Amino acid sequence: MEQGAVGGILIIAFFILLPIILFITGRMTKKKLNKIIQDMEVELGMYKSELNTLTDKYSGIVDIELHIEKEEKRFKQAVETQRAEVNAEVNAEINAAKELTTKANLKMTTANEKALTTVENARVEAERVITSAKNQAQEIAGDAYEAKEKADTYAKAIKAMKNTIEGYQNDYIIPNHSVLDDLADEFSHKDAGAELKKSRALIKSLVKQSMAGTCDYVEKQRKLYAEHFVVDAFNGKVDSALAKVKVDNYGKIKQEIIDAFALVNHNGKSFRNARINQDFLDARLDELKWAVATYELRQIELEEQREIKQQIREEEKAQREMDKAIKAAQKEEELIQKTLEKVRTELAAANDDQRLEFEAKLAELEGKLADASERGVRAMSMAQQTRRGHVYVISNIGSFGEEVFKIGMTRRLEPMDRVKELGDASVAY
Repeated sequence: MEQGAVGGILIIAFFILLPIILFITGRMTKKKLNKIIQDMEVELGMYKSELNTLTDKYSGIVDIELHIEKEEKRFKQAVETQRAEVNAEVNAEINAAKELTTKANLKMTTANEKALTTVENARVEAERVITSAKNQAQEIAGDAYEAKEKADTYAKAIKAMKNTIEGYQNDYIIPNHSVLDDLADEFSHKDAGAELKKSRALIKSLVKQSMAGTCDYVEKQRKLYAEHFVVDAFNGKVDSALAKVKVDNYGKIKQEIIDAFALVNHNGKSFRNARINQDFLDARLDELKWAVATYELRQIELEEQREIKQQIREEEKAQREMDKAIKAAQKEEELIQKTLEKVRTELAAANDDQRLEFEAKLAELEGKLADASERGVRAMSMAQQTRRGHVYVISNIGSFGEEVFKIGMTRRLEPMDRVKELGDASVAY
């Protein structure tokens, strides 16, 4: 009963308090809502102010999207206009460059044509003069001139055959360095290589222009075949000879090329006197000259590099020897100094009979100390003076040739060590 009464009281209390609670909650919610509304009104005022500012700024623009579209079109048109102007300038520059290139190529072609025409005219004129001179000689001397010319041709052919069979002996020895006599001192193997390229370009041009050989055939095709035959035969012999360029065989190769000229021209008589032109022989001899010059200058530069490297090795070895000598002298001095101190102490405590013996020993040690000090000073001085040393002059027939001497300098403390190195069994006699 009591529990039911209590429950009833609680229900009644709940219904009494509920309106009060709802009232309080409603007031709190209303305050919050009012605060939110106030904040929104403030923010709305800010947006209105910004809108007014933008409206004043763009008051002349009725439709903002239309304005943006117009501005975009105007910008694109400006970009296209600028691009067109730039393209026009670039195209104008390209056209100008093409025009200059065309003019330069035209000038080069014209110059090459003129050069080839000049060379051809010179060759034709030279042949005309030679032919005229021969004709005059034949008119004057008659059969005697023709016989002499044939005799000279046969003599050259016989000599060439003899050299081919017996080989080229010492009769044709011409030192390779003789081709360098007329060149400037600063002429390098690269300069000689450039001249060699020019010489080979001339040879190719002569062959291409059919100016390397000639014959007496009238029919064009036969004439062409005969000329190609003798030119190919001659070039094969010359290329084989040039491949053998080495130390001091310039004279032999030169004679081998001259003999090839004589033999090919002799054998070409069977093809209506098909022969190599003298100009082409001269061009190939000029090629030999520059090939030998390039080889010799390269050898000289390699020898200079070897000597520089050898000098560096010699300097390093001499430096090691001097460092070793300085350390040995210092060590010897220290040892002698200690011995001297010991002898001096013994001398001070010695009696009259022992004094003479210790004084003699002391004098001997002082002499050794002076010698060791002198060796150390000399080694130190040599190490500090990089251009000071001993000059030597040696001959070596196997390496240098007869009556050729090598002058060198060594900074070794014992200069004969270097001379012995150059004269041992590993070096030519």
